[in-house]
Amino acid sequence: MIQLLKLRQSYLFFLCATLFFSCNNSSKPDVSKIDLAIKVERFDQDLYQHRGKDIKLTDSLLHKKYGAFYEDFINKMVGNDSYTSLEVLQGIYEDKAYTDLNKEVDSIFPNLNKVETDLTQSFKYIKYYYPKAPIPRFIGFLSGFAYQTPIGDDYMGIGLDMFLGNDSKFYGALVKSIPLYMSKRFTPEYIVPRVSEYYVRENLFKERDQDRSLLAKMVYNGKILYFMDQIMPDNMPDSIKIGYTQKQLDWCKSFETELWAYYLESNLLYETDYAKIQVFLSEGPFTPGLGERNESAPKLGIWTGWQIVRKYMKENPEVTLQQLMADTDAQTILTKSKYKPKPSK
Repeated sequence: MIQLLKLRQSYLFFLCATLFFSCNNSSKPDVSKIDLAIKVERFDQDLYQHRGKDIKLTDSLLHKKYGAFYEDFINKMVGNDSYTSLEVLQGIYEDKAYTDLNKEVDSIFPNLNKVETDLTQSFKYIKYYYPKAPIPRFIGFLSGFAYQTPIGDDYMGIGLDMFLGNDSKFYGALVKSIPLYMSKRFTPEYIVPRVSEYYVRENLFKERDQDRSLLAKMVYNGKILYFMDQIMPDNMPDSIKIGYTQKQLDWCKSFETELWAYYLESNLLYETDYAKIQVFLSEGPFTPGLGERNESAPKLGIWTGWQIVRKYMKENPEVTLQQLMADTDAQTILTKSKYKPKPSK
C-alpha cells in the first residue's frame, strides 16, 4: 500500500510538473507590468434603460456621454441624415423587434467581464510591440445586424447582436442578408479575435493601394494573421483566427501542396486583375472550382499567405515582428521563406 501511494504521488508530481511547463512554455513576452485595463461601455444598456423617459433629455445625455459614437449610431448605423436624432430614438423605442433583441443580448451578455479580460491581454501585447498604439474606447451596442466592429473617431464598436451564438433564433430569419456560413461565426468566442484583427488592420497596418498582385495580398493578409498569432492566446485554434470551420482548416492542410501547385501552374501569384484573384481572397461558403462537393475552404489565398509568413519567420529567426510588419516586399518574403509544401502523408 505504501509503495502504491508513493507511485501515485510520484505520478501526480510528474503530471503537475508537465502541466506547469506546458502551460508556461510560451514564446510570448511578459506583459504583466503594462498598465492597461480595457472596459467595454454598454451603450446598449444605457439606450434601453432610457426607454419611456423624456426623449429630449435622453438624446442629450447619450450625446454627451458617447459623443462621436452616438452621432455615427444615429446618422449612419440605424438612421441617416434625413432623420433627426429624436425621430431615430422614437423609432427604436417603438420597435418591438428592438425590445426582443435587447432582451436576447442581455441574456447572452449580462456582463462582458471575460471579453474585457481577454481584450486587455490582447492589447497589452499590441502595446508591448507598439507602445504608441492608441487604445480606443470600446462600446457595446445593438447594430440591427448591420455592423460587427465599426471604428470611428476615438472609438471601436462591438455589435453584440452579431455575436449571439450560431443557434440564435434571429440569424435563421436573416439568411437573405446574412448567409448561414457567416452567421455560424457569430459566436461570443469570436468577439476578441475579430475586434483585435479589425483594429490591427485599420489602425496599425492598412493595406497599400499598390499591393495589387495576388502574392502581395497573400503576404499582407498572412502578416496580419501572423500578428494575430502573437497577440491571441496560445490555445486559440487557427480556425477561430481565420474564421474557418475545423473541416475547412483540415481541407487546407490536406491539399496545401496541390493548392500551391495550382497557383504556380495557373500563373496566379503575379496576377493583378482583381476579378481573377478575388475568389482566393473573399468570404464564401467555399472556393468555386476547387475541391469536390464544395468542400474547399474559402479565401484560400489568405490561408496560404499565412503559411508563407509563418515559414518565413521560422527560416529567419533574427527578424523581429516589427521588421516583418514593416517589410512590404512580398517577393523577398516568399523567397526567403523557402515555402514549398510537401505532400501530406
